[in-house]
Amino acid sequence: MNEFLPLWHIAHRAEWEEALADGVYLHSTRGKTLGEEGFIHCSYPHQMGLVARNFYADDPEPLVILEIDRERLGATKVRVDDVGGGLSFPHLYGPLPTAAVVLVRALAFDEDGSLMIGDAEPA
Repeated sequence: MNEFLPLWHIAHRAEWEEALADGVYLHSTRGKTLGEEGFIHCSYPHQMGLVARNFYADDPEPLVILEIDRERLGATKVRVDDVGGGLSFPHLYGPLPTAAVVLVRALAFDEDGSLMIGDAEPA
């Protein structure tokens, strides 16, 4: 069922732009790399508000949401892991090829703390 939902990942815009030059993105979550965490955190679109508010609301860096095409991941595997509390999130077990990112959306919070997701930009 969830294999048809888009995979989204929150990234610092600067880290994403650096990855474009290398062809591979290696950040797991805020302040952690794939090597440190063992996987890259992802979510489904309906989980974005929860993730953004809990982990990025106070982040001063410009953020983006990367939309990932599963068919372009190559050897990187997607696994949905139970994280407790009845919640399950998709994780990438391996590097994210930048070619697998099909859309990028700006992510920000307004002065009231409401989540603002920008229009899709081509990756």
